[in-house]
Amino acid sequence: MRAQGMRGQVRTESALTFLCGLLAGALILLIGRELWPPADDSGLQHFAEVRDFAREAFVREVSDQELLDDALKGMLAGLDPYSRYYDASQTQDLMRRTEGRYRGIGAVFRSPVEEGQVLYPLPGSPAFHAGLKVGDQVLQLDGRNLEEFDATSFRAALGNPDPEGILIQVRGLDGTERQLSITPGSIIDPSIRHARMLDLERHIGYLAITRFSAETNDEFDRAVEFLTERGMTSLVLDLRYNLGGTLSSAVEIARRFVPEGVIVSTEGRGEPVVYEADPEGADLEGLPLAILVNASTASASEVLAGALQDHRVAALVGEATFGKGMVQAIRTFNEAGGRAKVTTSYYYSPTHRNFERSADPNREYGLLPDLAVPLLAEERAPVQGFLQSYSPGPDVLPALEAWAADSGQDLIPPMPMDPQLSSALDLLNGRHPGSNGQDK
Repeated sequence: MRAQGMRGQVRTESALTFLCGLLAGALILLIGRELWPPADDSGLQHFAEVRDFAREAFVREVSDQELLDDALKGMLAGLDPYSRYYDASQTQDLMRRTEGRYRGIGAVFRSPVEEGQVLYPLPGSPAFHAGLKVGDQVLQLDGRNLEEFDATSFRAALGNPDPEGILIQVRGLDGTERQLSITPGSIIDPSIRHARMLDLERHIGYLAITRFSAETNDEFDRAVEFLTERGMTSLVLDLRYNLGGTLSSAVEIARRFVPEGVIVSTEGRGEPVVYEADPEGADLEGLPLAILVNASTASASEVLAGALQDHRVAALVGEATFGKGMVQAIRTFNEAGGRAKVTTSYYYSPTHRNFERSADPNREYGLLPDLAVPLLAEERAPVQGFLQSYSPGPDVLPALEAWAADSGQDLIPPMPMDPQLSSALDLLNGRHPGSNGQDK
């Protein structure tokens, strides 16, 4: 997410020239006079002079707050591609995006959604706890028949902020009608998706991690337990289009596979921080593992992939990763309503590979796969769409599979044609990728 700078298109070159002065002074206004001795206020004075001139001379009216916000954005954006300043409105948008939250009951409906048939409730959601089940058909919302709603009004009704909740009349797959009271709440999107067995004969499981959040570790453990109960003895872990997230979650998942040694280190101006393996937590040690990566595998997902590659517990399959290996500190300025993000150090793999591609002018990637398998342009969109789609979790998948079998309908998102996944399966099956089933 990069600042668009739309206002810069209409500003004169003179106004832009003064941003350098605005930058230094604006930061001081927020964090104090730490950069100058108390007796020296020349930076503040210069900021005020340039601010006043720009405000009075610029071609249109501009507020002090607008100048301040732009100054701070320009200062941090000039440090590197990842440092940013977010003003008050952008901070709210950032929190919504990074937390992945939305308001609703937490249920996935069949398309078209206005027909009101539930595919499944999301685990831990208000719908799940209220007893909404796989296949339930919504008949009424707060006493209004389903026919009164279109798609927009149906979604709006499900996000009703009434503290008393929503009364939903449903009919189950067994024909029984019942009434539920569901109070919409803040829902976190699952970060582990599409857990399933891909090869029952060879017992190969699959799951995708779409991002790393505070919930990812628990989601991962539940998915692995579900697959293990179904006989999994090897795993394909999909990190494609995973742009990162919480470092600690990536480290903890790496610890499931690596019994000893370094997982990752962060190094900057201060003392290095080293994250070590946990022998007691390596309950997946020895599990045959292939990891799918591509150019949108970045940051924390590269930390996980790099640790497992360096320790030789997994083979990376696909394309070179993005190469984002910067650790960033975030500070919130409550009074101003803004938030600043500044790069403080780099990530290094167990063999001391720097993930950050900008640290080496001759490198345009992060990690190279052990087995390079490109995707054609027409194959990329279906794979990305599948990975970003919702999928039933272990709590509801058996019921959904039973419904699909009874009805003969395709209720679980099918996997698209995917040469990278096929090559990973070949590796785990002991075949040369693309060998048409011929064993080594």
